Amino acid sequence: MSRYDRYVLSQYLVLFGFFSLILVAVFWINRAVVLFDRLIGDGQSAMVFLEFTALTLPNLIRMVLPMAAFAASVYVTNRLNSESELTVMQATGSSPWQLARPALAFGLITALMMSILTHVLMPASTKQLAIREAEIARNVTARLLTEGSFLHPANGVTFYIRQIDPDGRLNGVFLSDRRDPEQRVTYTGAEAYLVREGDRANLIMVDGMAQRLDTATETLSTTVFADFSFDISSLIKKNDNRTRSIRAIPTLELMRTPGDITENDGYTPGQIAEELHLRFARALICVAVTLIGFSTLMLGGFSRFGVWRQALLAFVLLIFLEMLRGVVSDPVLENANRWPLIYLPTVVGLMVAVLFLRLASRPRLRRIKPNPAPPAEVAP
Repeated sequence: MSRYDRYVLSQYLVLFGFFSLILVAVFWINRAVVLFDRLIGDGQSAMVFLEFTALTLPNLIRMVLPMAAFAASVYVTNRLNSESELTVMQATGSSPWQLARPALAFGLITALMMSILTHVLMPASTKQLAIREAEIARNVTARLLTEGSFLHPANGVTFYIRQIDPDGRLNGVFLSDRRDPEQRVTYTGAEAYLVREGDRANLIMVDGMAQRLDTATETLSTTVFADFSFDISSLIKKNDNRTRSIRAIPTLELMRTPGDITENDGYTPGQIAEELHLRFARALICVAVTLIGFSTLMLGGFSRFGVWRQALLAFVLLIFLEMLRGVVSDPVLENANRWPLIYLPTVVGLMVAVLFLRLASRPRLRRIKPNPAPPAEVAP
């Protein structure tokens, strides 16, 4: 690799890091607001929020990495063109194919990054995220022991605690159970305690009252009790036998034992084939979008007015490839034998890049010949 190639490649990587940071920050803020509201609203600490945020970052980076690579390719190529560096290199005899070597190397580097994300980080983070979600779902303290807030741990159930003492005593407890449409029960207690017995959790209320409303007869009955036990296991119990996410399954397992995955997790062969080949196609598409960004801007040549038309064309091609990626998934889901369709966007993108580089290397193919000047009249 020549000094010029290393210089351009360094520019690609610097701008790639910048655009990746910006895009990840924008998408992260959008998701972090929802995640923060859900976790903190359920009584979780800020450390749990940071942990969940870190576990969702690989999936977020996977989404923005091709866009960042494309933006870096277009921006750097446009700057090299506007500063006449590409023009100077072409004047010294460098063809567009030679000038495309840094873009190709940059695309391969981003493809390697994407491969690490899809084959290693994504399955590991998705698996760990599912484990932490299950742990938090079983955490009674985080879900119910939040003072001064009306909580809704289940549909038709409202729970409120006025104050929690350091020794774990609950003061001013209110529990409304409206899950049975025929009767509504409201419990209030001066004090209460949470007691765990294995997988069961009971709320022991002291010095309280139970009000039962029969909706059919509109009859209200009231019972005062000294102590009362209410089973709240159904409010906090989640289904621990959930099917693991297909994104959490390692790539080697998808390749070696697809039949066992179908039998144990219920995924169809089409879903397994789509997930497996998407992990490879996402890496290859990075090479395609990088070369498209470079080759499209090479069509314009030097101009004081910029290459905004070529940049717009490159953006339209990027959108087309993204739409094509969404179209080819449905046939593969229906029939796993159609898995080569997953690589169609990458093949189309590479073919477009090769075509544009060929046009750039032969300017006469894309120029319109001017009309020949009329012959000069010879004076008699």
